Amino acid sequence: MQTELWAVSGIAATVAGIAAFADRRRLTREDLDRVGIMPWPGVLVAAMLTAIVAAALAVKG
Repeated sequence: MQTELWAVSGIAATVAGIAAFADRRRLTREDLDRVGIMPWPGVLVAAMLTAIVAAALAVKG
C-alpha cells in the first residue's frame, strides 16, 4: 500500500513540476494574443495537494 502511495506522490509531484514550467512559459509568452485554455495554476495546486496528501498517508501508513 505504501509503495502505491509513494508512486502516486511522485507522479503528482512530476505533474506539478510540468504545470509550474507550463505556467511560467504562459506568463512569459511574447505574443499576448495566444492565450491557452489549460488552467495551469489550478493543475499545479491540485497536483501539489495530491502529492502532499499521498506522501503524508504513505508516511503514516
